Amino acid sequence: MPSPSPVAAVATVSIHTLAAGSLTLPERFFVQPVDDPDARKSVPSLSFLIHHESAAQVTRIVFDLGIRRDLQAYSPQICKHLATRQPVTSRPDVVQSLASGGLHPSDIDIIMLSHVHWDHIGTPSDFLHSLFVVGNGSLDLLSGRTKLENGSHSHFERGLLPLDRTIQLPDTSPGRPIETSEALRLRGRQVLLGPWHPFSSLPHTIDFFGDGSLYIVSAPGHLPGHINLLCRTAVDRYVYLAGDAYHDTRLLSGECEIAEWRDSERPDLVCCIHADRQQAKETINRIRALQRGETLLGPVEVVAAHDAVWAEVAAAKDRYWPGKL
Repeated sequence: MPSPSPVAAVATVSIHTLAAGSLTLPERFFVQPVDDPDARKSVPSLSFLIHHESAAQVTRIVFDLGIRRDLQAYSPQICKHLATRQPVTSRPDVVQSLASGGLHPSDIDIIMLSHVHWDHIGTPSDFLHSLFVVGNGSLDLLSGRTKLENGSHSHFERGLLPLDRTIQLPDTSPGRPIETSEALRLRGRQVLLGPWHPFSSLPHTIDFFGDGSLYIVSAPGHLPGHINLLCRTAVDRYVYLAGDAYHDTRLLSGECEIAEWRDSERPDLVCCIHADRQQAKETINRIRALQRGETLLGPVEVVAAHDAVWAEVAAAKDRYWPGKL
C-alpha cells in the first residue's frame, strides 16, 4: 500500500516587536466625542521585526522605523510639530532595539514603511544596505510634488530615502507588476511587487513572497501610500499590522468617530489626522471585520502602531525582540 503523500508545510513568518520611542497624543485630534478636550495619552511608536525563511534563506524585514533617536535632526517644520506631541522619547530606537538581540542594521534585508510621517521614518541612513519598500504616492510626498493641508503633522523630508535602493509599489489600478530591481536580483530575494489582488475581505493585497506568509495590504485614508501587513504566523493564525489606520481602539470598536478640528492659525481650514477621512473609515471597517472573525481567516490579531494597551500586554508576554515569538 503506497504511503500517503506528505502534507506540504504552510509558509509562515515570525514577528517580534521593536521598541522605537513614544509620543503624546491630544485625544481631541484623533477621536470624537471626547469627555475632556485637554486629555492626552502617552503611546508607543511600534516597529516590527519579521523573519521569513525559505530554502535555508532567511529574509529579515523591519516594518516601520519609529521615532528618530536625534529629535533635533528632523526638519524645522517637524520639530515645530513635535512641540505639540511632548513628551516624546526616542530611545531605545530601532537600531538599539535590534542590537538587544544581536542584530545590526546590516542584517536587515528590507525595510517597509507603513507611511512617511515623522514618527515612522526613524533614521533610514543607519541602514546602508537595506532595500526600502514604500506605498504608492510616498515618493511624491517626500519630494514635495504632493502637498497636504490637513494639519501640522503633514510635513515631510526631502532626500529621506536612498532612491537607488527604494521601491515604490504600483497604484492599485489593474496593471503589470513593477520590474524587479537589480538590487533585488543581486540579493536573490524572490518577492512580488505587484500587481494587487483581492485576498479574503481585503480588496488590494500583494503576496510578497508568493507563499501566503506575508501580504502587503493597501490601506488608504491616513496618507497616500499607507500600507499594512497581514502576516501568517501559524497554520490558522494571522497578525495584522495596521500602522496608523487608527490611533485609538475606540475607533475600531465603533465607540468613537474620527476627529476633525479647525486650524488655530487658519480657522477656515478643517483638519483631520487622516488625509482622506472617508477612505480611512472604510479601511477601519475592513480591519474591524478581520478582528471580529467575520472573514474566512477567522479572528485576526490586529496591532496598530500606537496601541499602548497592546504594547503593555506584549511586554508582559515577552513579545519584544529578542523574546518569545
